[in-house]
Amino acid sequence: MAMRPLTVAAGVLLGLSTLFLSATPAASAAGVAAALPTAKAAGKPGPDREPVVVAHRGASAYAPENTLAAVDAAHDLGFAWVENDVQRTRDGELVVLHDESLARTTDVEEVFPDRAPWRVADFTAAEVARLDAGSWFGEEFAGERIPTLERYLRRVEANGQRLLLELKKPSLYPGVEGQTLKELANEGWLDQQHVARRLVIQSFEAETVRTVHELAPEVTTGFLGTPPAAELPGYAAFTDQINPNHSTVTADYVSAVQALEGAHGRPLEVFTWTVDDAATARRVAGAGVDGIISNAPDVVRDAVSR
Repeated sequence: MAMRPLTVAAGVLLGLSTLFLSATPAASAAGVAAALPTAKAAGKPGPDREPVVVAHRGASAYAPENTLAAVDAAHDLGFAWVENDVQRTRDGELVVLHDESLARTTDVEEVFPDRAPWRVADFTAAEVARLDAGSWFGEEFAGERIPTLERYLRRVEANGQRLLLELKKPSLYPGVEGQTLKELANEGWLDQQHVARRLVIQSFEAETVRTVHELAPEVTTGFLGTPPAAELPGYAAFTDQINPNHSTVTADYVSAVQALEGAHGRPLEVFTWTVDDAATARRVAGAGVDGIISNAPDVVRDAVSR
C-alpha cells in the first residue's frame, strides 16, 4: 500500500469517505456514538473498577518495542490493550516505530553507514524492511523487523487484542491522519465492533486529533498531554480522552477531566503514561485514572489489583 508522500493526502481524502462508509454499516456519527458502550459496559473503570492497563509499545519491558514480538508478549501476559506508534517512510508506507530516527532500535548505522541522521522519512519501505529491530534488545530477538502498520494490525487482530494507536510526529507526514484511517478501513478496523470497543487514536498534536475526529467522527480519540483545566472544554469537542504523563496526574485534575463529556457524549477519560513501578501505579490509580499505560503491564496489574 505504498504511496508517494506528495500524493498521500489528496488520494486518501478522496477515497476515505467511501471506504469508511463501506466498512461501517451504521455510518452516522450519532448512530455509532449511540452504539458506543458506557465505561462500565466496556469493562472500563468506574468508581469501583480497576484502571485498564495498556501495554506500551507492546510489552516493551520484555520484547523489543513496537515489534510483533512485543504484541505477542503482551498477549502472553494476558493484556488486551496494546499501544503503538505510526510513522511514514519516504515512499509512503506506514510503519510502526517510536523514534523519528531508526538509529536507537535498529542496526541502520551498520547497514546504511552514510545515511545519518537515519530518519524514517528518508528511507524506503524496502530499506526499512532490511533492518534488524530486535538485536539491540536481546540476542533472542535477532532478526525481528519493523512491522508495517498492515502487518501490525493483522497481528493484533489475530491475537484478539485492542489498539491504542499514536500518530507520531504527524506534522512531519502531511495527510497521515487520512492515510492511517484508510489503512484501518482496509484491514476491517473501522467497522462498528472495532470503533466501539477496540480502537483509540491519539496524538500529542491537538490539530491531528481534531482532524481524525472530523474525518471519522465514530472513532474514539485521545489527546496526549495535560491541558490546563480551563481549556479542557475546548478539547472535549473533539476528543474522548486526555492522556497525561503520570508526573502531572492529581486527583483534582482527573476529576476536572472526568466531569466533562467528550466528543461521544461520555465522560472524558484519563489514560496516563508511562508507569512501570508499583508505587506510581497505586498513586495514579488512587487519583482515579481510567487507564495506565506501561512497558511492564504485569507490574502495574499486580499493583492495582484489588
